[in-house]
Amino acid sequence: MYIGLDIGTSSVKALLIDAAQRPVHAETAPLTLSRPRPSWSEQDPADWLAATDAVMAGLARAAPEAMRAVEGIGIAGQMHGATLLGQDDRPLRPCILWNDGRAADACTALDDREPAFRTLGGNLVMPGFTAPKLEWVRTQEPAVFDQIATVLLPKDYVRLHLTGEKISDMSDAAGTLWLDVARRDWSDRLLSATGLDRGQMPRLVEGIAAGGVLRHELAARWGMGGRVVVAGGGGDNAASACGVGVVAPGAAFLSIGTSGVLFVCTQAFSPNTEGAVHAFCHAVPSLWHQMGVVLSAAASLEWLAGVTGTPASRLAEEAGALPRSPGRAMFAPYLAGERTPHNDATVRAGFVSLDGADDRAVLARAVMEGVAFSMRDCLDALAAAGTRIESVLAVGGGARSPTWLDMMADTLDVPVRLPAEGEIGAAFGAARLGMIAASGATVEEVCVEPAIRRVHAPKAAPAYAEALARWRKLYPFMKEAKT
Repeated sequence: MYIGLDIGTSSVKALLIDAAQRPVHAETAPLTLSRPRPSWSEQDPADWLAATDAVMAGLARAAPEAMRAVEGIGIAGQMHGATLLGQDDRPLRPCILWNDGRAADACTALDDREPAFRTLGGNLVMPGFTAPKLEWVRTQEPAVFDQIATVLLPKDYVRLHLTGEKISDMSDAAGTLWLDVARRDWSDRLLSATGLDRGQMPRLVEGIAAGGVLRHELAARWGMGGRVVVAGGGGDNAASACGVGVVAPGAAFLSIGTSGVLFVCTQAFSPNTEGAVHAFCHAVPSLWHQMGVVLSAAASLEWLAGVTGTPASRLAEEAGALPRSPGRAMFAPYLAGERTPHNDATVRAGFVSLDGADDRAVLARAVMEGVAFSMRDCLDALAAAGTRIESVLAVGGGARSPTWLDMMADTLDVPVRLPAEGEIGAAFGAARLGMIAASGATVEEVCVEPAIRRVHAPKAAPAYAEALARWRKLYPFMKEAKT
């Protein structure tokens, strides 16, 4: 038996699977965000521990016999969060999360100070990354900065609770901007640029390697019978890739979740900082990945759902009743700024070309198409880095909409494959990593692709290509309009 833990932004999930990778039981505990100021986003690390204890206790109650046979745990989690610990290993302040925008000025300062963030780190210096957050703390909260003994990512703070060890994996560490991504090691040069050193960093392991052993008292509390290995694990997207079998060069998935992600596995470190592509280590050895990110994907449709008082699923159905062709109305989905390819935290969303006869179905289609066009921006940015994608697996809440998947196929002009029902998310990928770490099985044996329910083939790609050219005029307009 194996457990996958996913330390998300809105919840912590625990998934228990058997040796055949069949789900046995799952538990979820909610988390809350704190936004004390505009563009700030924080969480209390104690909430992650309480939620982890709750879901593990839930597994123990629901499946006590299976829990006695648990051999491995894998951990996935939200990336980039700055969890700052003092000498006593207690947090010095709330964790600054991935979707926090306060460090925009710090990004400029770091970029000017150390150009190697783009070469060794392989990524643009963006407010979401961990290093700019520490630069903000150094200048704005110097008393806190001076007390920092260790910086941990969210899932690795939970690991500290589980094992007593300070360890991170390559995929999550690559999202800090302190990793020499090609060498898969901390960079003293990049750490020094933010006034830190590797003594304040966790030890690094590969995602499939052992990253600690569950503390005896916790194993006893949750009814586990023996030694339980905790795998290195991975950042949420790298773990999700393991969950859908995207572990070979060229394999790719499209996630239509709160944010949108186009993830492709690569054989080598291949950055494209000009296109705001993320280039990170994979959670499995000797592989890397590229990633384009849209900050408001399904979140855009959920926003419209809140405004109209209509469930997002209903909006998607109403949009699906319209002809399979691009609409006149267009939407720029920049509710929280944008990552790929614009790296613009301040641009904002908007509709254009509305008509007095337009109804909520038209608005919903415009929102869904706007997200699809943003994902095409990501695809083109990956292509500029030399990466060609032949097809994608679709995951995330938005993948429940056949209409949205049709739009994605037409806009990306590649087949979009929808997996059959089953566990395929970050918790499942983490459980697979836990299985490999504990059993010694290979990545190829464990991280296989899921069965495919259906394939959405491009049918209106030329029309969407024309609409894309019109839509791309929105970003310069929205950028100018915000001032």
